[in-house]
Amino acid sequence: MLDNARRYQEEKSTNVFDDVLALERSSGRRIIVEGEHWSAFVPAAARWPIEVHIYPHRRVPDLTALNEAERDEFPQIYLDVLKRLDGLYDQPLPYIAAWHQAPVRQDRDLAALHLEVFSVRRSADKLKYLAGSESGMDVFINDITPALQADLLRAVDV
Repeated sequence: MLDNARRYQEEKSTNVFDDVLALERSSGRRIIVEGEHWSAFVPAAARWPIEVHIYPHRRVPDLTALNEAERDEFPQIYLDVLKRLDGLYDQPLPYIAAWHQAPVRQDRDLAALHLEVFSVRRSADKLKYLAGSESGMDVFINDITPALQADLLRAVDV
């Protein structure tokens, strides 16, 4: 991730995380929920059938850099996303949540704090099994578009 962020910065002279968030917010097409300090969206290149990224609006390297307002708002955004995930199939959805933070001693300016939430479920009763190409070549194939997934999650009554 840092190698890609470094290459992106060298080519574009901007930060990839800033640009991804700006694009998602300006388009709004894949935004699930948005607050004053955080946005939750289905990424344009989602690897999993159900995948949501949550970014603070201000790029910070790690959790300790969040200010009080950002810390206060995050649980509301996160719980909204989790309720939508559970409401998708009218049952609790098993999920994996992974924080991405900047390394401590280098490249802190390249990285950006964000949370990825995804599930191995592709429907109420089916799991996503990785095909050989997905596992071996890191090329994910999805049977739903990110925009459609965002529509379905936005439609869940929370």
